[in-house]
Amino acid sequence: MRVIALQSGSNGNCIFVEAAGVRLLIDAGISGVTAQQRLAAHGVDIRTVQALLISHDHGDHVRSMGTLHRQFKLPLHVTEPTLAAATRFNRLGRFKDVRHFQAGDTLRVRGVTIETIPTPHDAVDGVGFVVDDGQSRLGILTDLGHVFDGLGEVIETLDAVIIESNYDPQMLAKSTYPPELKQRIRGPGGHLSNEEAAQLLAGSGRRLRWACLAHLSQQNNTPELARVTHEQILDDLPIHVASRFAATEIKQPEPMLF
Repeated sequence: MRVIALQSGSNGNCIFVEAAGVRLLIDAGISGVTAQQRLAAHGVDIRTVQALLISHDHGDHVRSMGTLHRQFKLPLHVTEPTLAAATRFNRLGRFKDVRHFQAGDTLRVRGVTIETIPTPHDAVDGVGFVVDDGQSRLGILTDLGHVFDGLGEVIETLDAVIIESNYDPQMLAKSTYPPELKQRIRGPGGHLSNEEAAQLLAGSGRRLRWACLAHLSQQNNTPELARVTHEQILDDLPIHVASRFAATEIKQPEPMLF
């Protein structure tokens, strides 16, 4: 299994996963040109991607959904409420090959199974994903809201995870954000802090071979702080950090089956 976080953060999110010969894009928050160029730099032709999956309707995950779908002829997998909300708040154009699913469904794209995990993030119908190629299981769990019932049990089944580690509580408290935005971020529909994400992995990640921290706030976090917080809690679990500004290919530790 090959994993490239093409970009991760409030400025745009898109993740490439190749599993058992199946190529997927998760979310469409960067331009088609950027996605194409960053994949090409890693030897991947975007036109060989077989599915575009959307986690939720926020602009940093959907703003280029229509472009990626039409320009590169990518079948779109999305829930009906998410598509309706995304279309209402963004100029996305027309869609030709839409394959709706319901939050909680299990999808099949050729030989790969994709489990969808409903999340309490403040989106219309948000989901996380678990990609399973029959040998390894990768979780893509960002924009979670809070540590909800059953999330730990999902992580217990994973070999690797991309998980949000959005903010440092002290940096958020001292930031210039208005009080209502601070409350939204740390509230039940917002995001996980560095320590919340690390404690979640520590309590349920014994099978994990690596974790990639994603969706870091530019104002209320730093890659170094997020990494150090996790390393202090998680001992020897390899920790990667997805960039807000460039592609991050996650090199797999041996002897993993990824």
